[in-house]
Amino acid sequence: MEAEKDTKLLNLNSGLLIYIVATLIVAKVISVFLISKPRKHLPPVVKAWPPVVGGLIRFLKGPILMLREEYPKLGSVFTLNLFHKNITFLIGPEVSAHFFKASESDLSQQEVYQFNVPTFGPGVVFDVDYSVRQEQFRFFTEALRVTKLKGYVDQMVVEAEEYFSKWGDSGEVDLKYELEHLIILTASRCLLGREVRDQLFDDVSALFHDLDNGMLPISVLFPYLPIPAHRRRDKARKKLAEIFARIISTRKSTGKSGNDMLQCFIDSKYKDGRPTTEAEVTGLLIAALFAGQHTSSITSTWTGAYLLRHKEYLSAVVDEQKQLLEKHGDKVDHDILAEMDVLYRSIKEALRLHPPLIMLLRSSHSDFSVKSREGKEFDIPKGHIVATSPAFANRLSHIYKNPDIYDPNRFAVGREEDKVAGAFSYISFGGGRHGCLGEPFAYLQIKAIWSHLLRNFELELISPFPEIDWNAMVVGVKGNVMVRYKRKKLSVN
Repeated sequence: MEAEKDTKLLNLNSGLLIYIVATLIVAKVISVFLISKPRKHLPPVVKAWPPVVGGLIRFLKGPILMLREEYPKLGSVFTLNLFHKNITFLIGPEVSAHFFKASESDLSQQEVYQFNVPTFGPGVVFDVDYSVRQEQFRFFTEALRVTKLKGYVDQMVVEAEEYFSKWGDSGEVDLKYELEHLIILTASRCLLGREVRDQLFDDVSALFHDLDNGMLPISVLFPYLPIPAHRRRDKARKKLAEIFARIISTRKSTGKSGNDMLQCFIDSKYKDGRPTTEAEVTGLLIAALFAGQHTSSITSTWTGAYLLRHKEYLSAVVDEQKQLLEKHGDKVDHDILAEMDVLYRSIKEALRLHPPLIMLLRSSHSDFSVKSREGKEFDIPKGHIVATSPAFANRLSHIYKNPDIYDPNRFAVGREEDKVAGAFSYISFGGGRHGCLGEPFAYLQIKAIWSHLLRNFELELISPFPEIDWNAMVVGVKGNVMVRYKRKKLSVN
């Protein structure tokens, strides 16, 4: 009897155990399918061979080439395995809104742009936390407000007049070379101050050249690699700091000031009342010149090349100058430059086709989701580098009609293709939280140069239309842009 009872009890306990285990299994299954979060739907991955380094090889061959190949196959959201990092591309306004609108705590610039620190210097821009960087960007904003810009324009006009007065009655020049030199002269006067422009230009220009040449593709991955270009960069950075320290000290001791960005930075104060240091002023000036010099010289060159190639658009900007001459005479100032809508559209179209910064990057600090143009939703994990490409997005055929054709009229009232798909249809100057602060300055500078050229010279492009220099850090114009000129005052009649 006892054995029979033990057997029944054992069977009962076994049945109870099986029931409990089965219940737990069912509960787990239910929790997986009904309660837990769904599996992440990651973007498709670019295929690359060999494994591990294949993605890096494809990227180094040219990111735009890679985008052209993968966008038709994978759509507007996809990931490239880049050695030890994942870069997720968001291509087009339908998916890039998060890229431009996200807070710094979600998508950060600081980690991906650390390679700028040796050039800009310590304590500024990407070497400080976001709150300090925001205050420094406020200094830039104040230095570029309209009242300041009006004074800068007067200096831009004087520089253009002086520079082109040295041309003969006729001749041939490399337009790219000429505009690069004029831009650095103008930037020196407006940003760095008269001391540099009038007394130290040759020295400072040579030092900036060494700084510029110290920014190589390898610098992005290894900014402190002990190579000759980096050693020259560091030596130039040190000498520039010494030059600006002397200028700042002299201005402070004598009480003299200037109508330039240098003075704005000297006078700037943080919210706690602390004034800027000499090292910070130097770093901010270098950052400003780096941001503006390349964009303006490259864009002014492309603008000229396209206008001289397309006579109908050249005629349109010349006719606009005639109208302004009839209205205002020879005078050129900030407000008159603002009336140059046809020239503005011509510059904007050159920038659409050739934005100097072909890639914009952020580091993702949190998970987020995007819905692609194709209607698919993707989860982007924390830790990915997130990228968008002005050079590629500005040529999307569902936004721009005949996207590879130069057509300034696409921005005219009533057509406005840059607004077709929303706020981020045109991203040559970025957008959102990190839009370029120097955009108004760049347009004024290029307008001041080209209004002078159009009013005083007949120009003809005599070399083949230039190619794109994809090998440069800031993508520009490859080779010479040879132009034949003849001095001729534009007549109103």
